[in-house]
Amino acid sequence: MRNIWTWMSRLREPRNCGETEPRSNQAEFTFQAVAIGLLIGCLLCFTNLYFGLQTGWISMMSLQSALIGFLLSKMLPTPLSPQEIIVVQTTAVATGTMPLAAGFVGILPALGLLEEEKDGSPPIHLSWLAAVGWSFSVAFFGVFLSPPIRKQVIIKEQLAFPSGTATAQLISVLHRMPPPDTTLRRRSGYRAIDTEDLAQTASTDEPGNHQEASAEDDFDEREVVQREGWEDLLMSFLASGAMTLAAYFFPIVFAIPLFGKYLAREWLWSFTPSLSYVGQGIIMGFPTTLSMNLGMLVGWGILSPLSKYFGWAPGPVGDMSTGARGWILWVSLAIMCADSFISLLPVVYEYCIKIVAWYRPTKPGDDTETHEDLEVETADRLVPTKWVMYGLIGSICVGTILVWIVFGNDGIKPWATLIGFMMGGLLSILGVRALGETDLNPVSGLGKISQLLFAWIQPGNVVANIIAGGVAEAGAQQAGDLMQDLKTGHLIRASPRAQFYGQLIGSSLSIIVSATAYTLYQRAYTIPGPSFPAPTAYVWLSLARLLRNGRLPQNSASYMVLFAIIFGVIAGVKVMAAQRNHPYTKWIPSGIAFAIGFLNTPSFSLARLIGGIIEFMLIVIASGFVLGEGVISVISLVLKTYGVGVVSCWGCSGGVCAGCPA
Repeated sequence: MRNIWTWMSRLREPRNCGETEPRSNQAEFTFQAVAIGLLIGCLLCFTNLYFGLQTGWISMMSLQSALIGFLLSKMLPTPLSPQEIIVVQTTAVATGTMPLAAGFVGILPALGLLEEEKDGSPPIHLSWLAAVGWSFSVAFFGVFLSPPIRKQVIIKEQLAFPSGTATAQLISVLHRMPPPDTTLRRRSGYRAIDTEDLAQTASTDEPGNHQEASAEDDFDEREVVQREGWEDLLMSFLASGAMTLAAYFFPIVFAIPLFGKYLAREWLWSFTPSLSYVGQGIIMGFPTTLSMNLGMLVGWGILSPLSKYFGWAPGPVGDMSTGARGWILWVSLAIMCADSFISLLPVVYEYCIKIVAWYRPTKPGDDTETHEDLEVETADRLVPTKWVMYGLIGSICVGTILVWIVFGNDGIKPWATLIGFMMGGLLSILGVRALGETDLNPVSGLGKISQLLFAWIQPGNVVANIIAGGVAEAGAQQAGDLMQDLKTGHLIRASPRAQFYGQLIGSSLSIIVSATAYTLYQRAYTIPGPSFPAPTAYVWLSLARLLRNGRLPQNSASYMVLFAIIFGVIAGVKVMAAQRNHPYTKWIPSGIAFAIGFLNTPSFSLARLIGGIIEFMLIVIASGFVLGEGVISVISLVLKTYGVGVVSCWGCSGGVCAGCPA
């Protein structure tokens, strides 16, 4: 398989310098674009739910959606235009990210862990219909919140949104258009679509070579490129899918005791050679996976044995209540909160400065600058303000009623849900600003902020604390993901209204798909359980319990303070380095990724590190790896539902594999 840079550089010739401008008679919101987007989105939805329940980490996959959409469109009689590919990508992302937005990987599993003695409420397990109602309550608030935020952060402030810009660059290369007009720095992990690299490579070619090429040669070259793309995607998909099925029948395939059976059984140090984890590592990039593995070494290699040795966590290492895994969870929570808080400080400071500037007396000559409209789209291509206002009011009212119907007065009061939506709006602005500048949406930290607020509003109510935090986090997460797509559309000159339609349709379908998929997994597996530990569920529940009774595991408080201070300082250094555009910024450890290394067992982090090391390989292959295991996991789900078990426990000797039947 060839490097993706070679694959895409063969498409670098511009067809027409005006191609980025949408033709007036060219439809952008088409049936083909929406259908392909929904197909890709449904695959992503199952994939993200699968991996979210395993590791708590999902990917919006916007770049991969655009790439796969482009390949699929080549099967049509008339391939899709760049603007239609934007609709494909936007629809797919809106469909595929609902498992996180609606809390299927964190909120709902946390409610299932409730204990009446500790939390004042029995476990809450939603039926399929109730899960649909809950999803509907939070599915559209972020969508209607996106247009006004777009006006501020994309049009007026022109924030970077590196992933959205990278996707726009990819689309321009695939369609042989001039690169988008942007001076953004290259984001690590997307070398193949860097604008500077494109220009440099183009300059090394002989000018006369392209002029001498015949139309037949150009057609043959495009056919070869398309075939190579499909071959790479198909082969990586099949390889990942085959390994997933092999691991279902022979569990030891995904639980190799690389460091010995004792460490694997007693301390959870095993290796999962999942190609999908390798693919995720490629997509995440080496700096992120390195931070994750540093966290793994500190959490599982130092703090876990320490807590066990001194008797602070006397239970089995993997036990989330009395074991070392539950003990280091609190340290990871402190790291996430400190990192998110420090990272958001510059954003809050800038908004305070702007608020002060609004009330400052206007000097002569300021009016022109203040009221200058930088919008490049005409009114018929924008989302009308009236739609936004009606949509926000309707989504808040309907969402509040549905949450009350699903959870009742004992769960959360309607007025508290209303406050949750308001908090979601405020946190969305902060999260989107941070995402636009750093490419990281600190939704985990934002959710904890809302939990702290609701501990004061409804003290002692663990259920209300989790639900209200989920409502607030849903808006921030959804608005952030959709803003990356709107940035891509802005650079390629796609219609924001067409993207808005795609977001609504994708979110609507994903309500059914996410609820159905989660219900099926819940029937086949114990969630949280050995196969799907749902680590973020314990984060939500642990903080809610702490805010209710104030009790921490023995000696965990001192380590929480220590690591919070350390990563508060590191986050501050990272923020200052990013503001000064220092090249070493990406190598400063990410607190969120470091904390994820605590939450997940070593088997999940090691394979991602391998992917991070080879991140400059094929994005196509990475997509195939991730989709292969995610899609084939549906077959495993069906087999589990019908009682088809493992073929052999060879190589395990008991207690090594997740959900070991021995």
